Amino acid sequence: MAADFIRSEGNQNVFLCERGIRTFEDYTRNTFDINCIPAVKNLSKLPIIADPSHGTGRRELVIPIALGAVAAGADGLIIEVHNNPDKALTDGDQSLTIEMFKEGMKEIRKVAKAVGKEVGIWKNQTIKNFANFKKRKWEL
Repeated sequence: MAADFIRSEGNQNVFLCERGIRTFEDYTRNTFDINCIPAVKNLSKLPIIADPSHGTGRRELVIPIALGAVAAGADGLIIEVHNNPDKALTDGDQSLTIEMFKEGMKEIRKVAKAVGKEVGIWKNQTIKNFANFKKRKWEL
């Protein structure tokens, strides 16, 4: 895998992201491939982050797909949130309102707990060392 090659050359700051795949189906922006999450876990030691916002392109699907991603073993989520998604300059259709995000996080925490994971939040950060990122305690 190309990401493993990057790591073998000394860069350990690598993770994978599932954002969906293009298909002929046009109800969603992409088809979120939840199968790839456990597959990556079996094939690689790299962390995998799920992006259900881009993976679906539809705000009403973001939380249900996020729940499935957490249950499948995702190491993290990227969820777009906007204070007024209908007026967002870009990606408004896939952005949650703040209230939707808060309610969704309650459900995500339940699933995470059921599969033995902890939930945290990392605001406006660049991942520099994923190992340290995974060790930190995060609060919402």
